[in-house]
Amino acid sequence: MSIVVTGATGALGRLVVEQLLDTVPADQVVAVVRDKDKAAPLAARGVELRIADYDRPETLSDAFRAGDRVLLVSGSEVGKRIPQHTAVIDAAKAAGVAQLAYTGVLGGPDADFLLADEHKATEQLILDSGLPHTFLRNGWYTENYTANLAPVLEHGAVVANAGDGRISSATRADYAAAAVAVLTGDGHLGAAYELSGDVAWSLSEYAAVIAAATGKEIVHKNVPAAAHQEILVGAGLPEAFAAILVDVDEAIARGRLAGTSGDLARLTGRPTTPLADTVAEAVAAV
Repeated sequence: MSIVVTGATGALGRLVVEQLLDTVPADQVVAVVRDKDKAAPLAARGVELRIADYDRPETLSDAFRAGDRVLLVSGSEVGKRIPQHTAVIDAAKAAGVAQLAYTGVLGGPDADFLLADEHKATEQLILDSGLPHTFLRNGWYTENYTANLAPVLEHGAVVANAGDGRISSATRADYAAAAVAVLTGDGHLGAAYELSGDVAWSLSEYAAVIAAATGKEIVHKNVPAAAHQEILVGAGLPEAFAAILVDVDEAIARGRLAGTSGDLARLTGRPTTPLADTVAEAVAAV
C-alpha cells in the first residue's frame, strides 16, 4: 500500500508530500506529477514518481495501484475540473484503490457560489463511483489574501465587495496537515470534514492586522460588485475569473465561508495558524 498524492508539485500537494515525509517512510509515498524534472527533488528524497496528466486520461492508467490511499488535489483550472476529476476517479476505481480523499470546498453540497459548482459535481461523481472516500472540504486559504499584499500596501486599502462578512481561513500548511492525518490514520472512510480556521475574521479586521504589522494606514474599502469586477479586470484578471472572485465575495457577505466547525484543528491535533502570523510572514517577504 502506498499513499499517493496527485498534483504533488502544486502549492497544496507539495506541502502534503513534505508533511507525509515527516510522518511515514519515503518509500510509502508516491507523487503523481506532470513534470518529472520539476519533481526531481521529491525523487531525490526517495519518493516514487508516477507521471500523469489530468488532461490525458490514458496517462492515469498507471497512476494508482490496488490498495493505494489516494489524495485527489482538485485541479486549478476552473471550468476544466469535471473532465479532469472524472479521469482520476475512473483510474482510481479501475485500480481498486482503498481510499480516495478529495479536496473540495467548505459547505459541500450546500455551498451556493460559482466556485463550488465543480467541487459539488466531483463529490457526486465520487459517490456514484462507489469508491471508499473521504471529503476534505477546505475553506478559504489565508494565502489567497496574503499572496496579494503588494497592491494592498501600495494603495493602502483592502478592496472587496464582501461587506462585513467573515472568513474562517487557514493556511495551506494547515489543510495539508489535515490531509496527512486522513491519509495516514484510520476511521475516515465515508467522512466529510468541514475544514476551516478556528477564528473567523472580517476584511476590516484583516486591514487592521496588516496596518499593525507594517505601521502603515490600511483601510477596508467595500465596493459594489460591478465596481470590484472592473477593478479586477483592470488589474489583468480574465473577466470570467474575476466574476468568480466577485461571486465568492458575495458568498462571504452571506456567511458562506465563516463556518468554524473545529474539524481542522481536531484532525491536526493543534490550533490553526492565526491570521496575524501569516500576515507577518507575508509582510516580511514583500
